[in-house]
Amino acid sequence: MLQHRVIPCLLIEQRALVKTERFANPKYVGDPVNAVRIFNDKEVDELIVLDIAASREGREPDYAFVEDFASECFMPLCYGGGVRTVEQATRLFAAGVEKVSVQTAALADLDLVAAIAARGGRQSVVVSVDVTENRLGRYRLYSAAARRTVDRDWQAFLRGAIDAGAGEILLTAVHREGTMRGVDQALIRAASAGCPVPLIANGGVGRLADIRQAVAAGAQAVAAGAFCVFHGPHRAVLITYPDYRELTALLVDGVAVPQ
Repeated sequence: MLQHRVIPCLLIEQRALVKTERFANPKYVGDPVNAVRIFNDKEVDELIVLDIAASREGREPDYAFVEDFASECFMPLCYGGGVRTVEQATRLFAAGVEKVSVQTAALADLDLVAAIAARGGRQSVVVSVDVTENRLGRYRLYSAAARRTVDRDWQAFLRGAIDAGAGEILLTAVHREGTMRGVDQALIRAASAGCPVPLIANGGVGRLADIRQAVAAGAQAVAAGAFCVFHGPHRAVLITYPDYRELTALLVDGVAVPQ
């Protein structure tokens, strides 16, 4: 396994694999179980699956469906969406999920993060921190479920999540998500400064060089969505993942690789 992880991030809505752009206009891209099987074949080290509708609709995780794709997943799986109690997290662990990602419930009360960490260990809980850039170029904390910014300091929330027991932070640049136009290096640098737990940078990856830039800015891991499900200028659907030799050249040897 590479020191810096490159993690496909799959979005689920109504049991379908979709892809959004800036958290809007979900496009159907296929069957998530089939995508998991493809990533198995490509020997991906880790996978993130997020149900983007669960918290917005006020429902808990679809455990039967989670168990379906978890049973097909031969790599560590992080699941997020609709988790509001430690009992729900425990049920997900029993279904085969190694890590749970929380955001909506964490924005309401970070005690949930502490409770999950106490039950499953700090490594089992990921806090999702969504940040968007406003017209003045200032970063604002964003609630994916409420679809609006939150009047709280995003860095204070990130630090509070770590203090509560988050083992990792999933940092998403909402203004770059799904665009494939490059990562927000300034945001990653600001988040990684003084961050004692692994930071997963998400949003904007469109080429291999973007992954290297995210790592150079301070990310311990890089999540990629559109990069792993789209191909070419017309964004044709193609479930893919970089060859291990490409990632080694990119992240270990520092060698430029074809884009």
